[in-house]
Amino acid sequence: MRRTVGALLRKELLVELRTLESVPGMSLFAVTTFVVFHFALNRNVVDGDLAAGILWVTLLFAAILGINRLFVADAEEGGFDGFLLAPVDRSAMLLAKAVTLLAYLLVLELVAVPAFALLLLGPPLGQALPGLLGVLALGDLGVAAIGTLVAALAVRTRARDLLGPLLALPLLVPIVIGGARASSPVLASAHHGGPSARWLLTLGLYDLVFGLIAYALFDFLLED
Repeated sequence: MRRTVGALLRKELLVELRTLESVPGMSLFAVTTFVVFHFALNRNVVDGDLAAGILWVTLLFAAILGINRLFVADAEEGGFDGFLLAPVDRSAMLLAKAVTLLAYLLVLELVAVPAFALLLLGPPLGQALPGLLGVLALGDLGVAAIGTLVAALAVRTRARDLLGPLLALPLLVPIVIGGARASSPVLASAHHGGPSARWLLTLGLYDLVFGLIAYALFDFLLED
């Protein structure tokens, strides 16, 4: 199982490094969105609820770009058929794709969070970053679980570019709400304490539920 996941993960990352189809587009979209917010709001700095909302909504829509492309190469180049013929655990592809999407999100945030701090954020990034990291990690886990499940469901349909976002957005809204509420105190100018424990717990529970759902359904989606 571990060797299979490692081999699939290496393949996914090598394909992305050679083609640069997902991560550059996700990062460019996020930075451009922050630039638009900077001028549309006509404000040099934001903090608190507004800052958290802008950050999480932007990361959500940028993540959709990566989710849409997650299984496209496998569907178009026979990757599914080759994997199904191999004598390996089907869940290995789920884990490899989820970790791949997590890597995409990590690179996205390495670009997007400093850009957000430079263009919009009022409090210093160094003050907000320690508390923000835990919230981002929980949010990324949820996006990876839901995104992998939705991408596997939508990739075999004709309207996958439309169906993927339509399925993913409602499921990802609770992550945006929980992430924004948890990180709002961290991004406030008068920063007193860390992220909200209640919303961190909510994010963790949501991640666990959809991780189990993805694990239970992925074999059937792969074989259908």
